Amino acid sequence: MVKKILLTIVVFIAVAFAVVMGLAMQKPDEMRIERKGTTAASPATVYAIVNDFHRFPEWSPWEKLDPNMKSDYSGPATGVGSSYHWAGNDKAGEGRMTIVEAVPDSRVDMRLEFIKPFADTCTTVFALAPNGTGTEVTWTMLGRYNMVSKVMCVFMDMDKMVGGQFEEGLASLARVAEATPPAAPADSAAVTPTPM
Repeated sequence: MVKKILLTIVVFIAVAFAVVMGLAMQKPDEMRIERKGTTAASPATVYAIVNDFHRFPEWSPWEKLDPNMKSDYSGPATGVGSSYHWAGNDKAGEGRMTIVEAVPDSRVDMRLEFIKPFADTCTTVFALAPNGTGTEVTWTMLGRYNMVSKVMCVFMDMDKMVGGQFEEGLASLARVAEATPPAAPADSAAVTPTPM
């Protein structure tokens, strides 16, 4: 009787494993999570905020996950090469973001490296477009699903989970940008002549 029960359990586990792996293998290799938001602030103002990791805690949807989160900065204060490292609790995890491309008032590309609870690397893009007198912000995360990620996707909707955080972050970014003094557009920034 006991052997029969154990055999049934083993068969059930094997079938469940096969079903999960079969569903996981049907998941796409490429990951793309994208959300859009709008703000009354200008592209120049939004760009100045997104291009500066020192302002990230003001609008990031993840900062509130751990009030004791530790963070540090390296590289230039803003723009290409600037980096933000964080380490928090199990919800916040640990990782690093580095700006790899910055087109004034238009686009900021970042390399997003997750360290804990799992290691992975993605690309994050903030694309800014004029929207009337304000800005449409498109937040995109691009990466690849490995088998572990695909198995996770069997049990949770990554687009809904991460996308919901993007929506929250975009709403916070809009509030912060609208409360920030307007920045001068890149092509109209004043140039101070060098004294002779």
